Amino acid sequence: MYPNEQLWIELAGVESDDTAARAGLAAGHPIYYVEIDTPDGLQNEEIPDGRRELVRFYCEGDEIVCTL
Repeated sequence: MYPNEQLWIELAGVESDDTAARAGLAAGHPIYYVEIDTPDGLQNEEIPDGRRELVRFYCEGDEIVCTL
């Protein structure tokens, strides 16, 4: 198990507003999230400049699958 894997498992069932995510974007950090139609194994990445991408995570780094 990866170090943060248990945290992600616990957070998977938690719903919250997007206040923290919006604050992260405003501070210049990308945010990652999954929507109901996000393909398995991928995450949506939103960049502070407004770009959105589908990404796949690997230990070696992220792979941009496509730009949304």
